[in-house]
Amino acid sequence: MIIPRPGYTDRIDRDAWEGNCDGTLGIAVARVARRGRGGAGGGGRLRRRWSGGERPQEPREPAPGQSRQAASPGPETTRADGTTSVEEFKTDIGDAVNIAEDYWGAQFKASGQQFRPIRRIVPYQREGEVACGGQALPRNNAVYCSQGDFIAYDVNWSVAAFRQVGDAFVFYLLGHEYAHGIQARLGIRSSFTIQQELQADCMAGAYLGDSVRSGVLKLDTGDLDEFREGLLAVGDDPDQPWFAEGSHGTAEQRTDSFFRGYENSLDACDLG
Repeated sequence: MIIPRPGYTDRIDRDAWEGNCDGTLGIAVARVARRGRGGAGGGGRLRRRWSGGERPQEPREPAPGQSRQAASPGPETTRADGTTSVEEFKTDIGDAVNIAEDYWGAQFKASGQQFRPIRRIVPYQREGEVACGGQALPRNNAVYCSQGDFIAYDVNWSVAAFRQVGDAFVFYLLGHEYAHGIQARLGIRSSFTIQQELQADCMAGAYLGDSVRSGVLKLDTGDLDEFREGLLAVGDDPDQPWFAEGSHGTAEQRTDSFFRGYENSLDACDLG
């Protein structure tokens, strides 16, 4: 299983975010598709190599409950690899944060820039429990809030996706939102939302692909399929105009962008 590096609990809020942020609402990952996963296929666990030291105490996140979304997966759609427990989910979130911070810290250092990690990772359960720029965050969502410099995610929705798609989805989800934080640090602003989103998918792919190539992460059988399934699930509806505010890209566009970064690293992501 994935074992987090000592100290990761300091990076995740134990309670809901207090107060509103003054900035604009961060770009959200689209909802998980309303279709269940066909078949009983079996992905393995996405593993992080353990570097020694004492394992920290787990953070106390809110326990997930039943989502209002009709398509939220339940035990009957749980993957065959046994990726189900909330403890596994919390461990994966913590590991994904650690690896993203280490990865982007190294990238900034290599370019002679100072890196500032994203300030908070905030789980929430109820609509309006967390706000960004005075806007309440809805359920079934994950966002990066630029003004408050935090990532917030609906823990119920995220755990449901974790159980339906697999643990690789957690690393993609965190990687995508962390990429928005990197875009903010680099001053990247695109003319259309879809450009910002597809670039974040590419950056998430680069962070994961480079982490695998460096040996920080080890992919088990089925993990690449989990990435593909997750990306297919978060594509825009076919009738969504590409130029509309909030467009993220079709499933095919998002998959292409992610794997372009995964295979070719950040050179494929047009960071300038």
